[in-house]
Amino acid sequence: MGKYRLQRGRGGASGARRGLTGNDDPYVSFYHDVPRELAEEAMTHERAHPSQTSMAAPWPLDALPKVPTRFVLCSEDRFFPPDFFRRLVPERLGIAPDEIAAGHCVALSRPKELADLLEGYAAEARQ
Repeated sequence: MGKYRLQRGRGGASGARRGLTGNDDPYVSFYHDVPRELAEEAMTHERAHPSQTSMAAPWPLDALPKVPTRFVLCSEDRFFPPDFFRRLVPERLGIAPDEIAAGHCVALSRPKELADLLEGYAAEARQ
């Protein structure tokens, strides 16, 4: 990933969760724009990422399904580099990403804006 190499910590797997910030604090790396009380509640529902199932076998299909594809790029994401996705999405998916001014947990920090964007996609698909 070139200059976008994720920070790895000395603590093994937990170091992979640092992203661009180099900080293990999830309130810094993931929830920086989420109200604190909501972030605390969200963290009580976390699960393993990636799942053991997703890492146990290769993708079973030869290609992605032929369905309309969109990509929501969170321009304030501190874990996935926005500039990296601005390059990668057109290269790999052949589309321009739609940007939203939000961090990694956009569904928690900007729920209405995300819902409006997703509803716009659904409306286009119905036409």
